Amino acid sequence: MKVLGLVVEYNPFHNGHLFHLRQSKELVKPDYTVAIMSGNFVQRGEPAVIEKFSRARVALKLGVDLVLELPVVYALQDAGGFATGSIRSLDHVGVTDVVFGSETGDLSLISEVSKILIEEPDEYRRSLRFHLKEGHSFPNARKYAIRDFIGRRDSDLSFRIEEIGSSNNILGVEYMRAMKEIGSKIRPHAIRRTGAAYTDETHKGEFSSATAIRKLLSRGDLESVKEAVPQESFDAILGEIRTGKGPVFREDTGSFFIPYLRLLSRSDYGRYYGFVEGLDARFRECSMSSDIMAFTNCVKTKRFTLSRIRRLMYYPAFGFTGDLIEKSNDLGPQYLRVLAFNEKGRKYLSSIKKLVRIPIVTTASLWRKVVDQALKREMEIDAKLLEEQLERDFKASDFYSSLYRSPEWRSRGSEMLSQVIYERGIF
Repeated sequence: MKVLGLVVEYNPFHNGHLFHLRQSKELVKPDYTVAIMSGNFVQRGEPAVIEKFSRARVALKLGVDLVLELPVVYALQDAGGFATGSIRSLDHVGVTDVVFGSETGDLSLISEVSKILIEEPDEYRRSLRFHLKEGHSFPNARKYAIRDFIGRRDSDLSFRIEEIGSSNNILGVEYMRAMKEIGSKIRPHAIRRTGAAYTDETHKGEFSSATAIRKLLSRGDLESVKEAVPQESFDAILGEIRTGKGPVFREDTGSFFIPYLRLLSRSDYGRYYGFVEGLDARFRECSMSSDIMAFTNCVKTKRFTLSRIRRLMYYPAFGFTGDLIEKSNDLGPQYLRVLAFNEKGRKYLSSIKKLVRIPIVTTASLWRKVVDQALKREMEIDAKLLEEQLERDFKASDFYSSLYRSPEWRSRGSEMLSQVIYERGIF
């Protein structure tokens, strides 16, 4: 039996995603397709443009059988933490093959780089320290250190390391690293990414990037959006607009973050993960900015990327302490949260329930019962960490619902009222 695993955000689901999904299924020819998807907040450090259940429903309609939520403690981390949570989740549900998009499409290059990151040879570490001291951000310093290390052995290959700096290649490297670190038997596959670059804000028609599509949505240009997404995705976007829930944008968080960040002292920031090398002082000083865009631009330096800053904004609000992040990355997700499944997905989930080593949560309000049952079965979970991870998911959903357009929906946003989506007859 083959089970295809995909790591996705679908923010929103566009034509490039559909191409990737279809190519992946053609490559693997799976019996089942499982997606692990960021919830209401995504890895770039911003709210998803439409909420997680709507995005999960679109995924079902377009060919996914089972959609799981990536806990927010991983969704709002850098590429390494994001990949750790994603791959461990897919490994738990018995995925046999993972297919990821990549700017290079060269699995051997990605594998070679992931091996360096795991082994961390002395030469590599010396180069990394050197480039960090020069003031480069960690992703760039790491890229330069890898280039230096490989260049000493293979000058031709070193010229290609620049490709590793692209967003999907970085994630590909981290997926491979995560698989190797846990000894996963998952088979990795890379598909060359098609269409506009991930961060390209220019509308490129049928294959525009998610960044460009979100920009179009912010301008209300629905005709251009329709051209860039499948009909099912466009219908979901319209549904969110008509009900008064979405779309939700990064700028919508400013009314919370600007006053909130002003209340925090440098010592307050020090209680949370990632506020190192003077970032606590920069956050404190820049909190006097007029809006969220001005704040992030104020904090940004050559050393600290915008994505890192945007993610860190959520850490005090959601309680992301060093202990929580480190234990989460060491022990992995302590539960599997189901967002949606079709009939095939339901059958697959039922077939693996007794084999999965961590509890499966389908109804948020019953999570304590699920944990109690898991402990009785002597599952190897850290009950305290499970509660902390799940509590952050609930906080994230409650915060996200406060960003809805309609006051009615803002008051009805409790995660405890949510139900898993079950789409019958979709294959």
